[in-house]
Amino acid sequence: MSTVKEAVEVGVPVHTAYNQWTQFEEFPHFMEGVEEVRQLDERRNHWTTTVSGVKREFETEIVDQLPDERITWRTTTGDSRQKGTVHFQRLDDTHTRVELVMDVEPTGIAEKTGDMLGVIDRRVKGDMQRFKEYIEARDGETGAWRGHIRPGD
Repeated sequence: MSTVKEAVEVGVPVHTAYNQWTQFEEFPHFMEGVEEVRQLDERRNHWTTTVSGVKREFETEIVDQLPDERITWRTTTGDSRQKGTVHFQRLDDTHTRVELVMDVEPTGIAEKTGDMLGVIDRRVKGDMQRFKEYIEARDGETGAWRGHIRPGD
């Protein structure tokens, strides 16, 4: 399993950055290879991705969510094996540090080779930079979900 870690400073308040990140169906606008995310309920999302020419579908489950602080998830179905946390840190009234830490287990020869060549790291770095551009170019978030999910709930 590979661990990927990337952070960006965004020029929006922490609640704006957090609120936008909870809009999972918007992820294809800034995440490379993500074709679609459908939110199934408060905890579960269905993903369709294409990575290294391989199309995958899988579901993720949010296991911990604390507004303006963090969202932690894991895959529950499909060939993709990953888990991660995105942290939100208020820097001041108009700036937030957004840090993504993800454990990914590449499957198949193409994905394993891509991982060894740093493809996953570069993709996540690009995704975080595109999130920064996406949220800073807007007047505000496209929506919000402020619910709290505790591990074991």
